[in-house]
Amino acid sequence: MSPSNFASPIPASLCAPLFAPLTSLRGVGEAVARLMARAIGGSRVIDLLFHLPESWIDRRARVALAETVAGELATVQVRVERVEPPGNARQPTRVVVGDASGFGELVFFRRWPEKRLPPGEEVLVSGRCDEARRMVHPDYIVPAGHPEQMPWIEPVWPLTAGLFAWHLRKPVAEALSRLPELPEWHDPALLRREGWPGFAEALRMLHAPEAPPPPGARRRLAYDELLAGQVAMAFMRRRVRGRPGRALAGDGTLRARALAAFGHALTPGQEAALAEISADLAAPRQMLRLLQGDVGSGKTLVAVLAMLQAVEAGAQAALMAPTELLARQHHRTLEKIAPVEVALLTGAVTGKARAAILEGLADGTIRLVVGTHALVQEGVSFADLGLAVIDEQHRFGVEQRLRLGGKGTRADVLVMTATPIPRSLLLTQWGEMAISRLEGKPAGRQPVRTTLHSLANLPEVVEAVARALERGARVYWVCPMVTESEVLDLAAAEERFRDLSARFGAQVGLAHGRQDPEVRAAALADFAAGRTRLLVATTVIEVGVDVPEASVMVVEHAERFGLAPLHQLRGRVGRGGEASYCLLLHTAELGETARRRLALLRDTDDGFRIADEDFRIRGGGDVLGTRQAGQPGWRLADPGQDEGLLHMAARDAELLVEHDPKLAGPRGQAVRVLLHLFEQREAFKTLRAG
Repeated sequence: MSPSNFASPIPASLCAPLFAPLTSLRGVGEAVARLMARAIGGSRVIDLLFHLPESWIDRRARVALAETVAGELATVQVRVERVEPPGNARQPTRVVVGDASGFGELVFFRRWPEKRLPPGEEVLVSGRCDEARRMVHPDYIVPAGHPEQMPWIEPVWPLTAGLFAWHLRKPVAEALSRLPELPEWHDPALLRREGWPGFAEALRMLHAPEAPPPPGARRRLAYDELLAGQVAMAFMRRRVRGRPGRALAGDGTLRARALAAFGHALTPGQEAALAEISADLAAPRQMLRLLQGDVGSGKTLVAVLAMLQAVEAGAQAALMAPTELLARQHHRTLEKIAPVEVALLTGAVTGKARAAILEGLADGTIRLVVGTHALVQEGVSFADLGLAVIDEQHRFGVEQRLRLGGKGTRADVLVMTATPIPRSLLLTQWGEMAISRLEGKPAGRQPVRTTLHSLANLPEVVEAVARALERGARVYWVCPMVTESEVLDLAAAEERFRDLSARFGAQVGLAHGRQDPEVRAAALADFAAGRTRLLVATTVIEVGVDVPEASVMVVEHAERFGLAPLHQLRGRVGRGGEASYCLLLHTAELGETARRRLALLRDTDDGFRIADEDFRIRGGGDVLGTRQAGQPGWRLADPGQDEGLLHMAARDAELLVEHDPKLAGPRGQAVRVLLHLFEQREAFKTLRAG
């Protein structure tokens, strides 16, 4: 989509040169443009400008030939003494050069720059010498009388196969020349306090520096990107939270009966989260709230009480889970405490039973239902769906989540996750939602002692498992894959199952994602009932498996897992009265980052801290399981370095939108240009809609 299709006319016309195709730059043909687009992530001039160098080479230190150090970058001024042509095609051309300190050689195995190196010429040469003062294929050769031709501070851009730095130099210079005079969208006091240059100046400092770029240049551009995203998010938040809804207040009678059946008081964290959700339900606007709670924090009880509030108000409520296993577990929980009938609708419910549930939902006689994606299929209709609850929401597509809420008229939506989300990602990927953070854990949860073990000590770990089984413990043994791979040297679940079965016999069960659902369900049921006591599994047990008797968790190749899945797996033990243990097995040679991550998991069981620290260590990625590392859609900002800037941008954006909701003032007009540069279409849609 062209930027002019979604932006106001002023920024569109002002920034038009930056959205021109790469082929509009001199010397960039179609073939080079395709290579550049692969490296820079886009095919426009602005994509090239936002493709920042990853480092810079400093060639300013000029030394004498005798002072060069083998392997280190050197810039020398020398006189060409003579040229020694090759004796045959396989030999190099040698150019003998010298200065007052001695002599050296420039060596060329391919074509050599004959016209630039005639005998007697004084030249500046930059490259790396060996011990004999030989410089093979110097990086740069320029006349000594024209030092301005030497790139004294040379940007190093990320490249791709077939693309070289010289492909980018002239196009980048021309792109910088196209930068228009843009209004400043930041407060002058902020720029003074941080020591930041202007937008265009920051780009020039990074792409065409005359000195090593100051840190403020990159931070300025990172803040621009973050502020654009947060302003757009602030507009989206205002629009979402301003949608008309319905008041679902209730009288508290069903909730009181459910709590009495539960038999325990709510934790302070549950009370706080429930109060926020209850207030949203009772308000005459549509709720869109994310409830995130650590493993074992009691989210399900909070969701049940919210659903009963909707039922008290005369509406229906539905809870959608990503797997039949988890849906059945939720159904059992609701049946135990809910004082009204609870239906279960999954793909396995067929025939007359399914028809009866569909009829009950359509005529309103069924007020509570738990199910899988079967709830959003055609033919499922509700008489009056007031609240849609979506558990482990990252496992559903956006369309499925919207479809469940769309089964009702202005239905409130509560989404839940047991995977703690870093604060930074809450601001960027879930910023349109209201957030309830469920702190603390219910009484009775046992701390889990976590230890790290090299796979070289696998026999000792097996013996420890044997001792645990002799004490009557139940043990999970988790492997990261199902079948052997020639590429990854990992122990497969099936191979480990055979090894452990040879040692422990019929006590060992197997559960993985490639089994038939009935076979997998039977394996999990056998473990829950104690018919097997050592379950070899993949991450199918990450959520929805509740066996209080299990007290030992072994995870092979823990370094291959994200910390969020590891924390979830650890949460499968510590649910009963026994002391519980988690043994993380890793390769003998761990990298520094992997060691830091596993040590973090060993040292704390606070899922929120784990999520925040893991984000800082290795970037955000899709923390909830799709992509395990990398940046959350940022081009100029870095999640590890710029978390503070993100929170600053969030506050700045909220104040800006609150005081100038139409972006009509002088700074607001400048921010419109910022939004255009970073293509925040949603913000412009909101502005046009008033």
